[in-house]
Amino acid sequence: MSPPSEVSSPVRAREDALPEYSAEERSLLLQIAHEAILSLLEGRDVSLFTPSAHLAEPRGVFTTLYLNTHLRGCVGYPTALLPLYRAVMETARAAAFDDPRFLPLKAEEASAIKVSLSVLSPVRPISPEEIGVGRHGLLIWEGQRRGLLLPQVAIEHGWDAVTFLEQTCRKAGLPPNAWRGDAKLEAFTAEVFGEI
Repeated sequence: MSPPSEVSSPVRAREDALPEYSAEERSLLLQIAHEAILSLLEGRDVSLFTPSAHLAEPRGVFTTLYLNTHLRGCVGYPTALLPLYRAVMETARAAAFDDPRFLPLKAEEASAIKVSLSVLSPVRPISPEEIGVGRHGLLIWEGQRRGLLLPQVAIEHGWDAVTFLEQTCRKAGLPPNAWRGDAKLEAFTAEVFGEI
């Protein structure tokens, strides 16, 4: 399988603003996402490869799928549960087949799917005043309710920090102003890259 073409998003929200992953690593991660989806559709094992030590480091990641520029699925791990390459495999499959907002991906759609990956920094507490729109992703939680929005979501929708906070609360099923109360607020940054 030829590696997919890839481009960096204009929103790269890492603390140091420098890419952590090389063009080759990004291309390989995107290829891994496609291979994970295709192997499940075709009923075969994932093609074996030997990951570098860097790609084997545990990281949180979200895989977003697009079909004809429209969202087709998005699933991820906000914390570092698995080696990055393995987390990409699992989140790509989950985005394709288990996102409850969409029907499972069909074989005839697979060739048109475009992948975007958001590799996350560790999650840390943040105050509302510290939030940088387009720089931080947000995680808000209270009791069993949790909501997470990636850094690029605020930019895509033209939200300011307050609207971003309110929308993250809504994602958690909380009142829009829950961030002003007892809800816990955390943030992360992401290195975002995907296919043209």
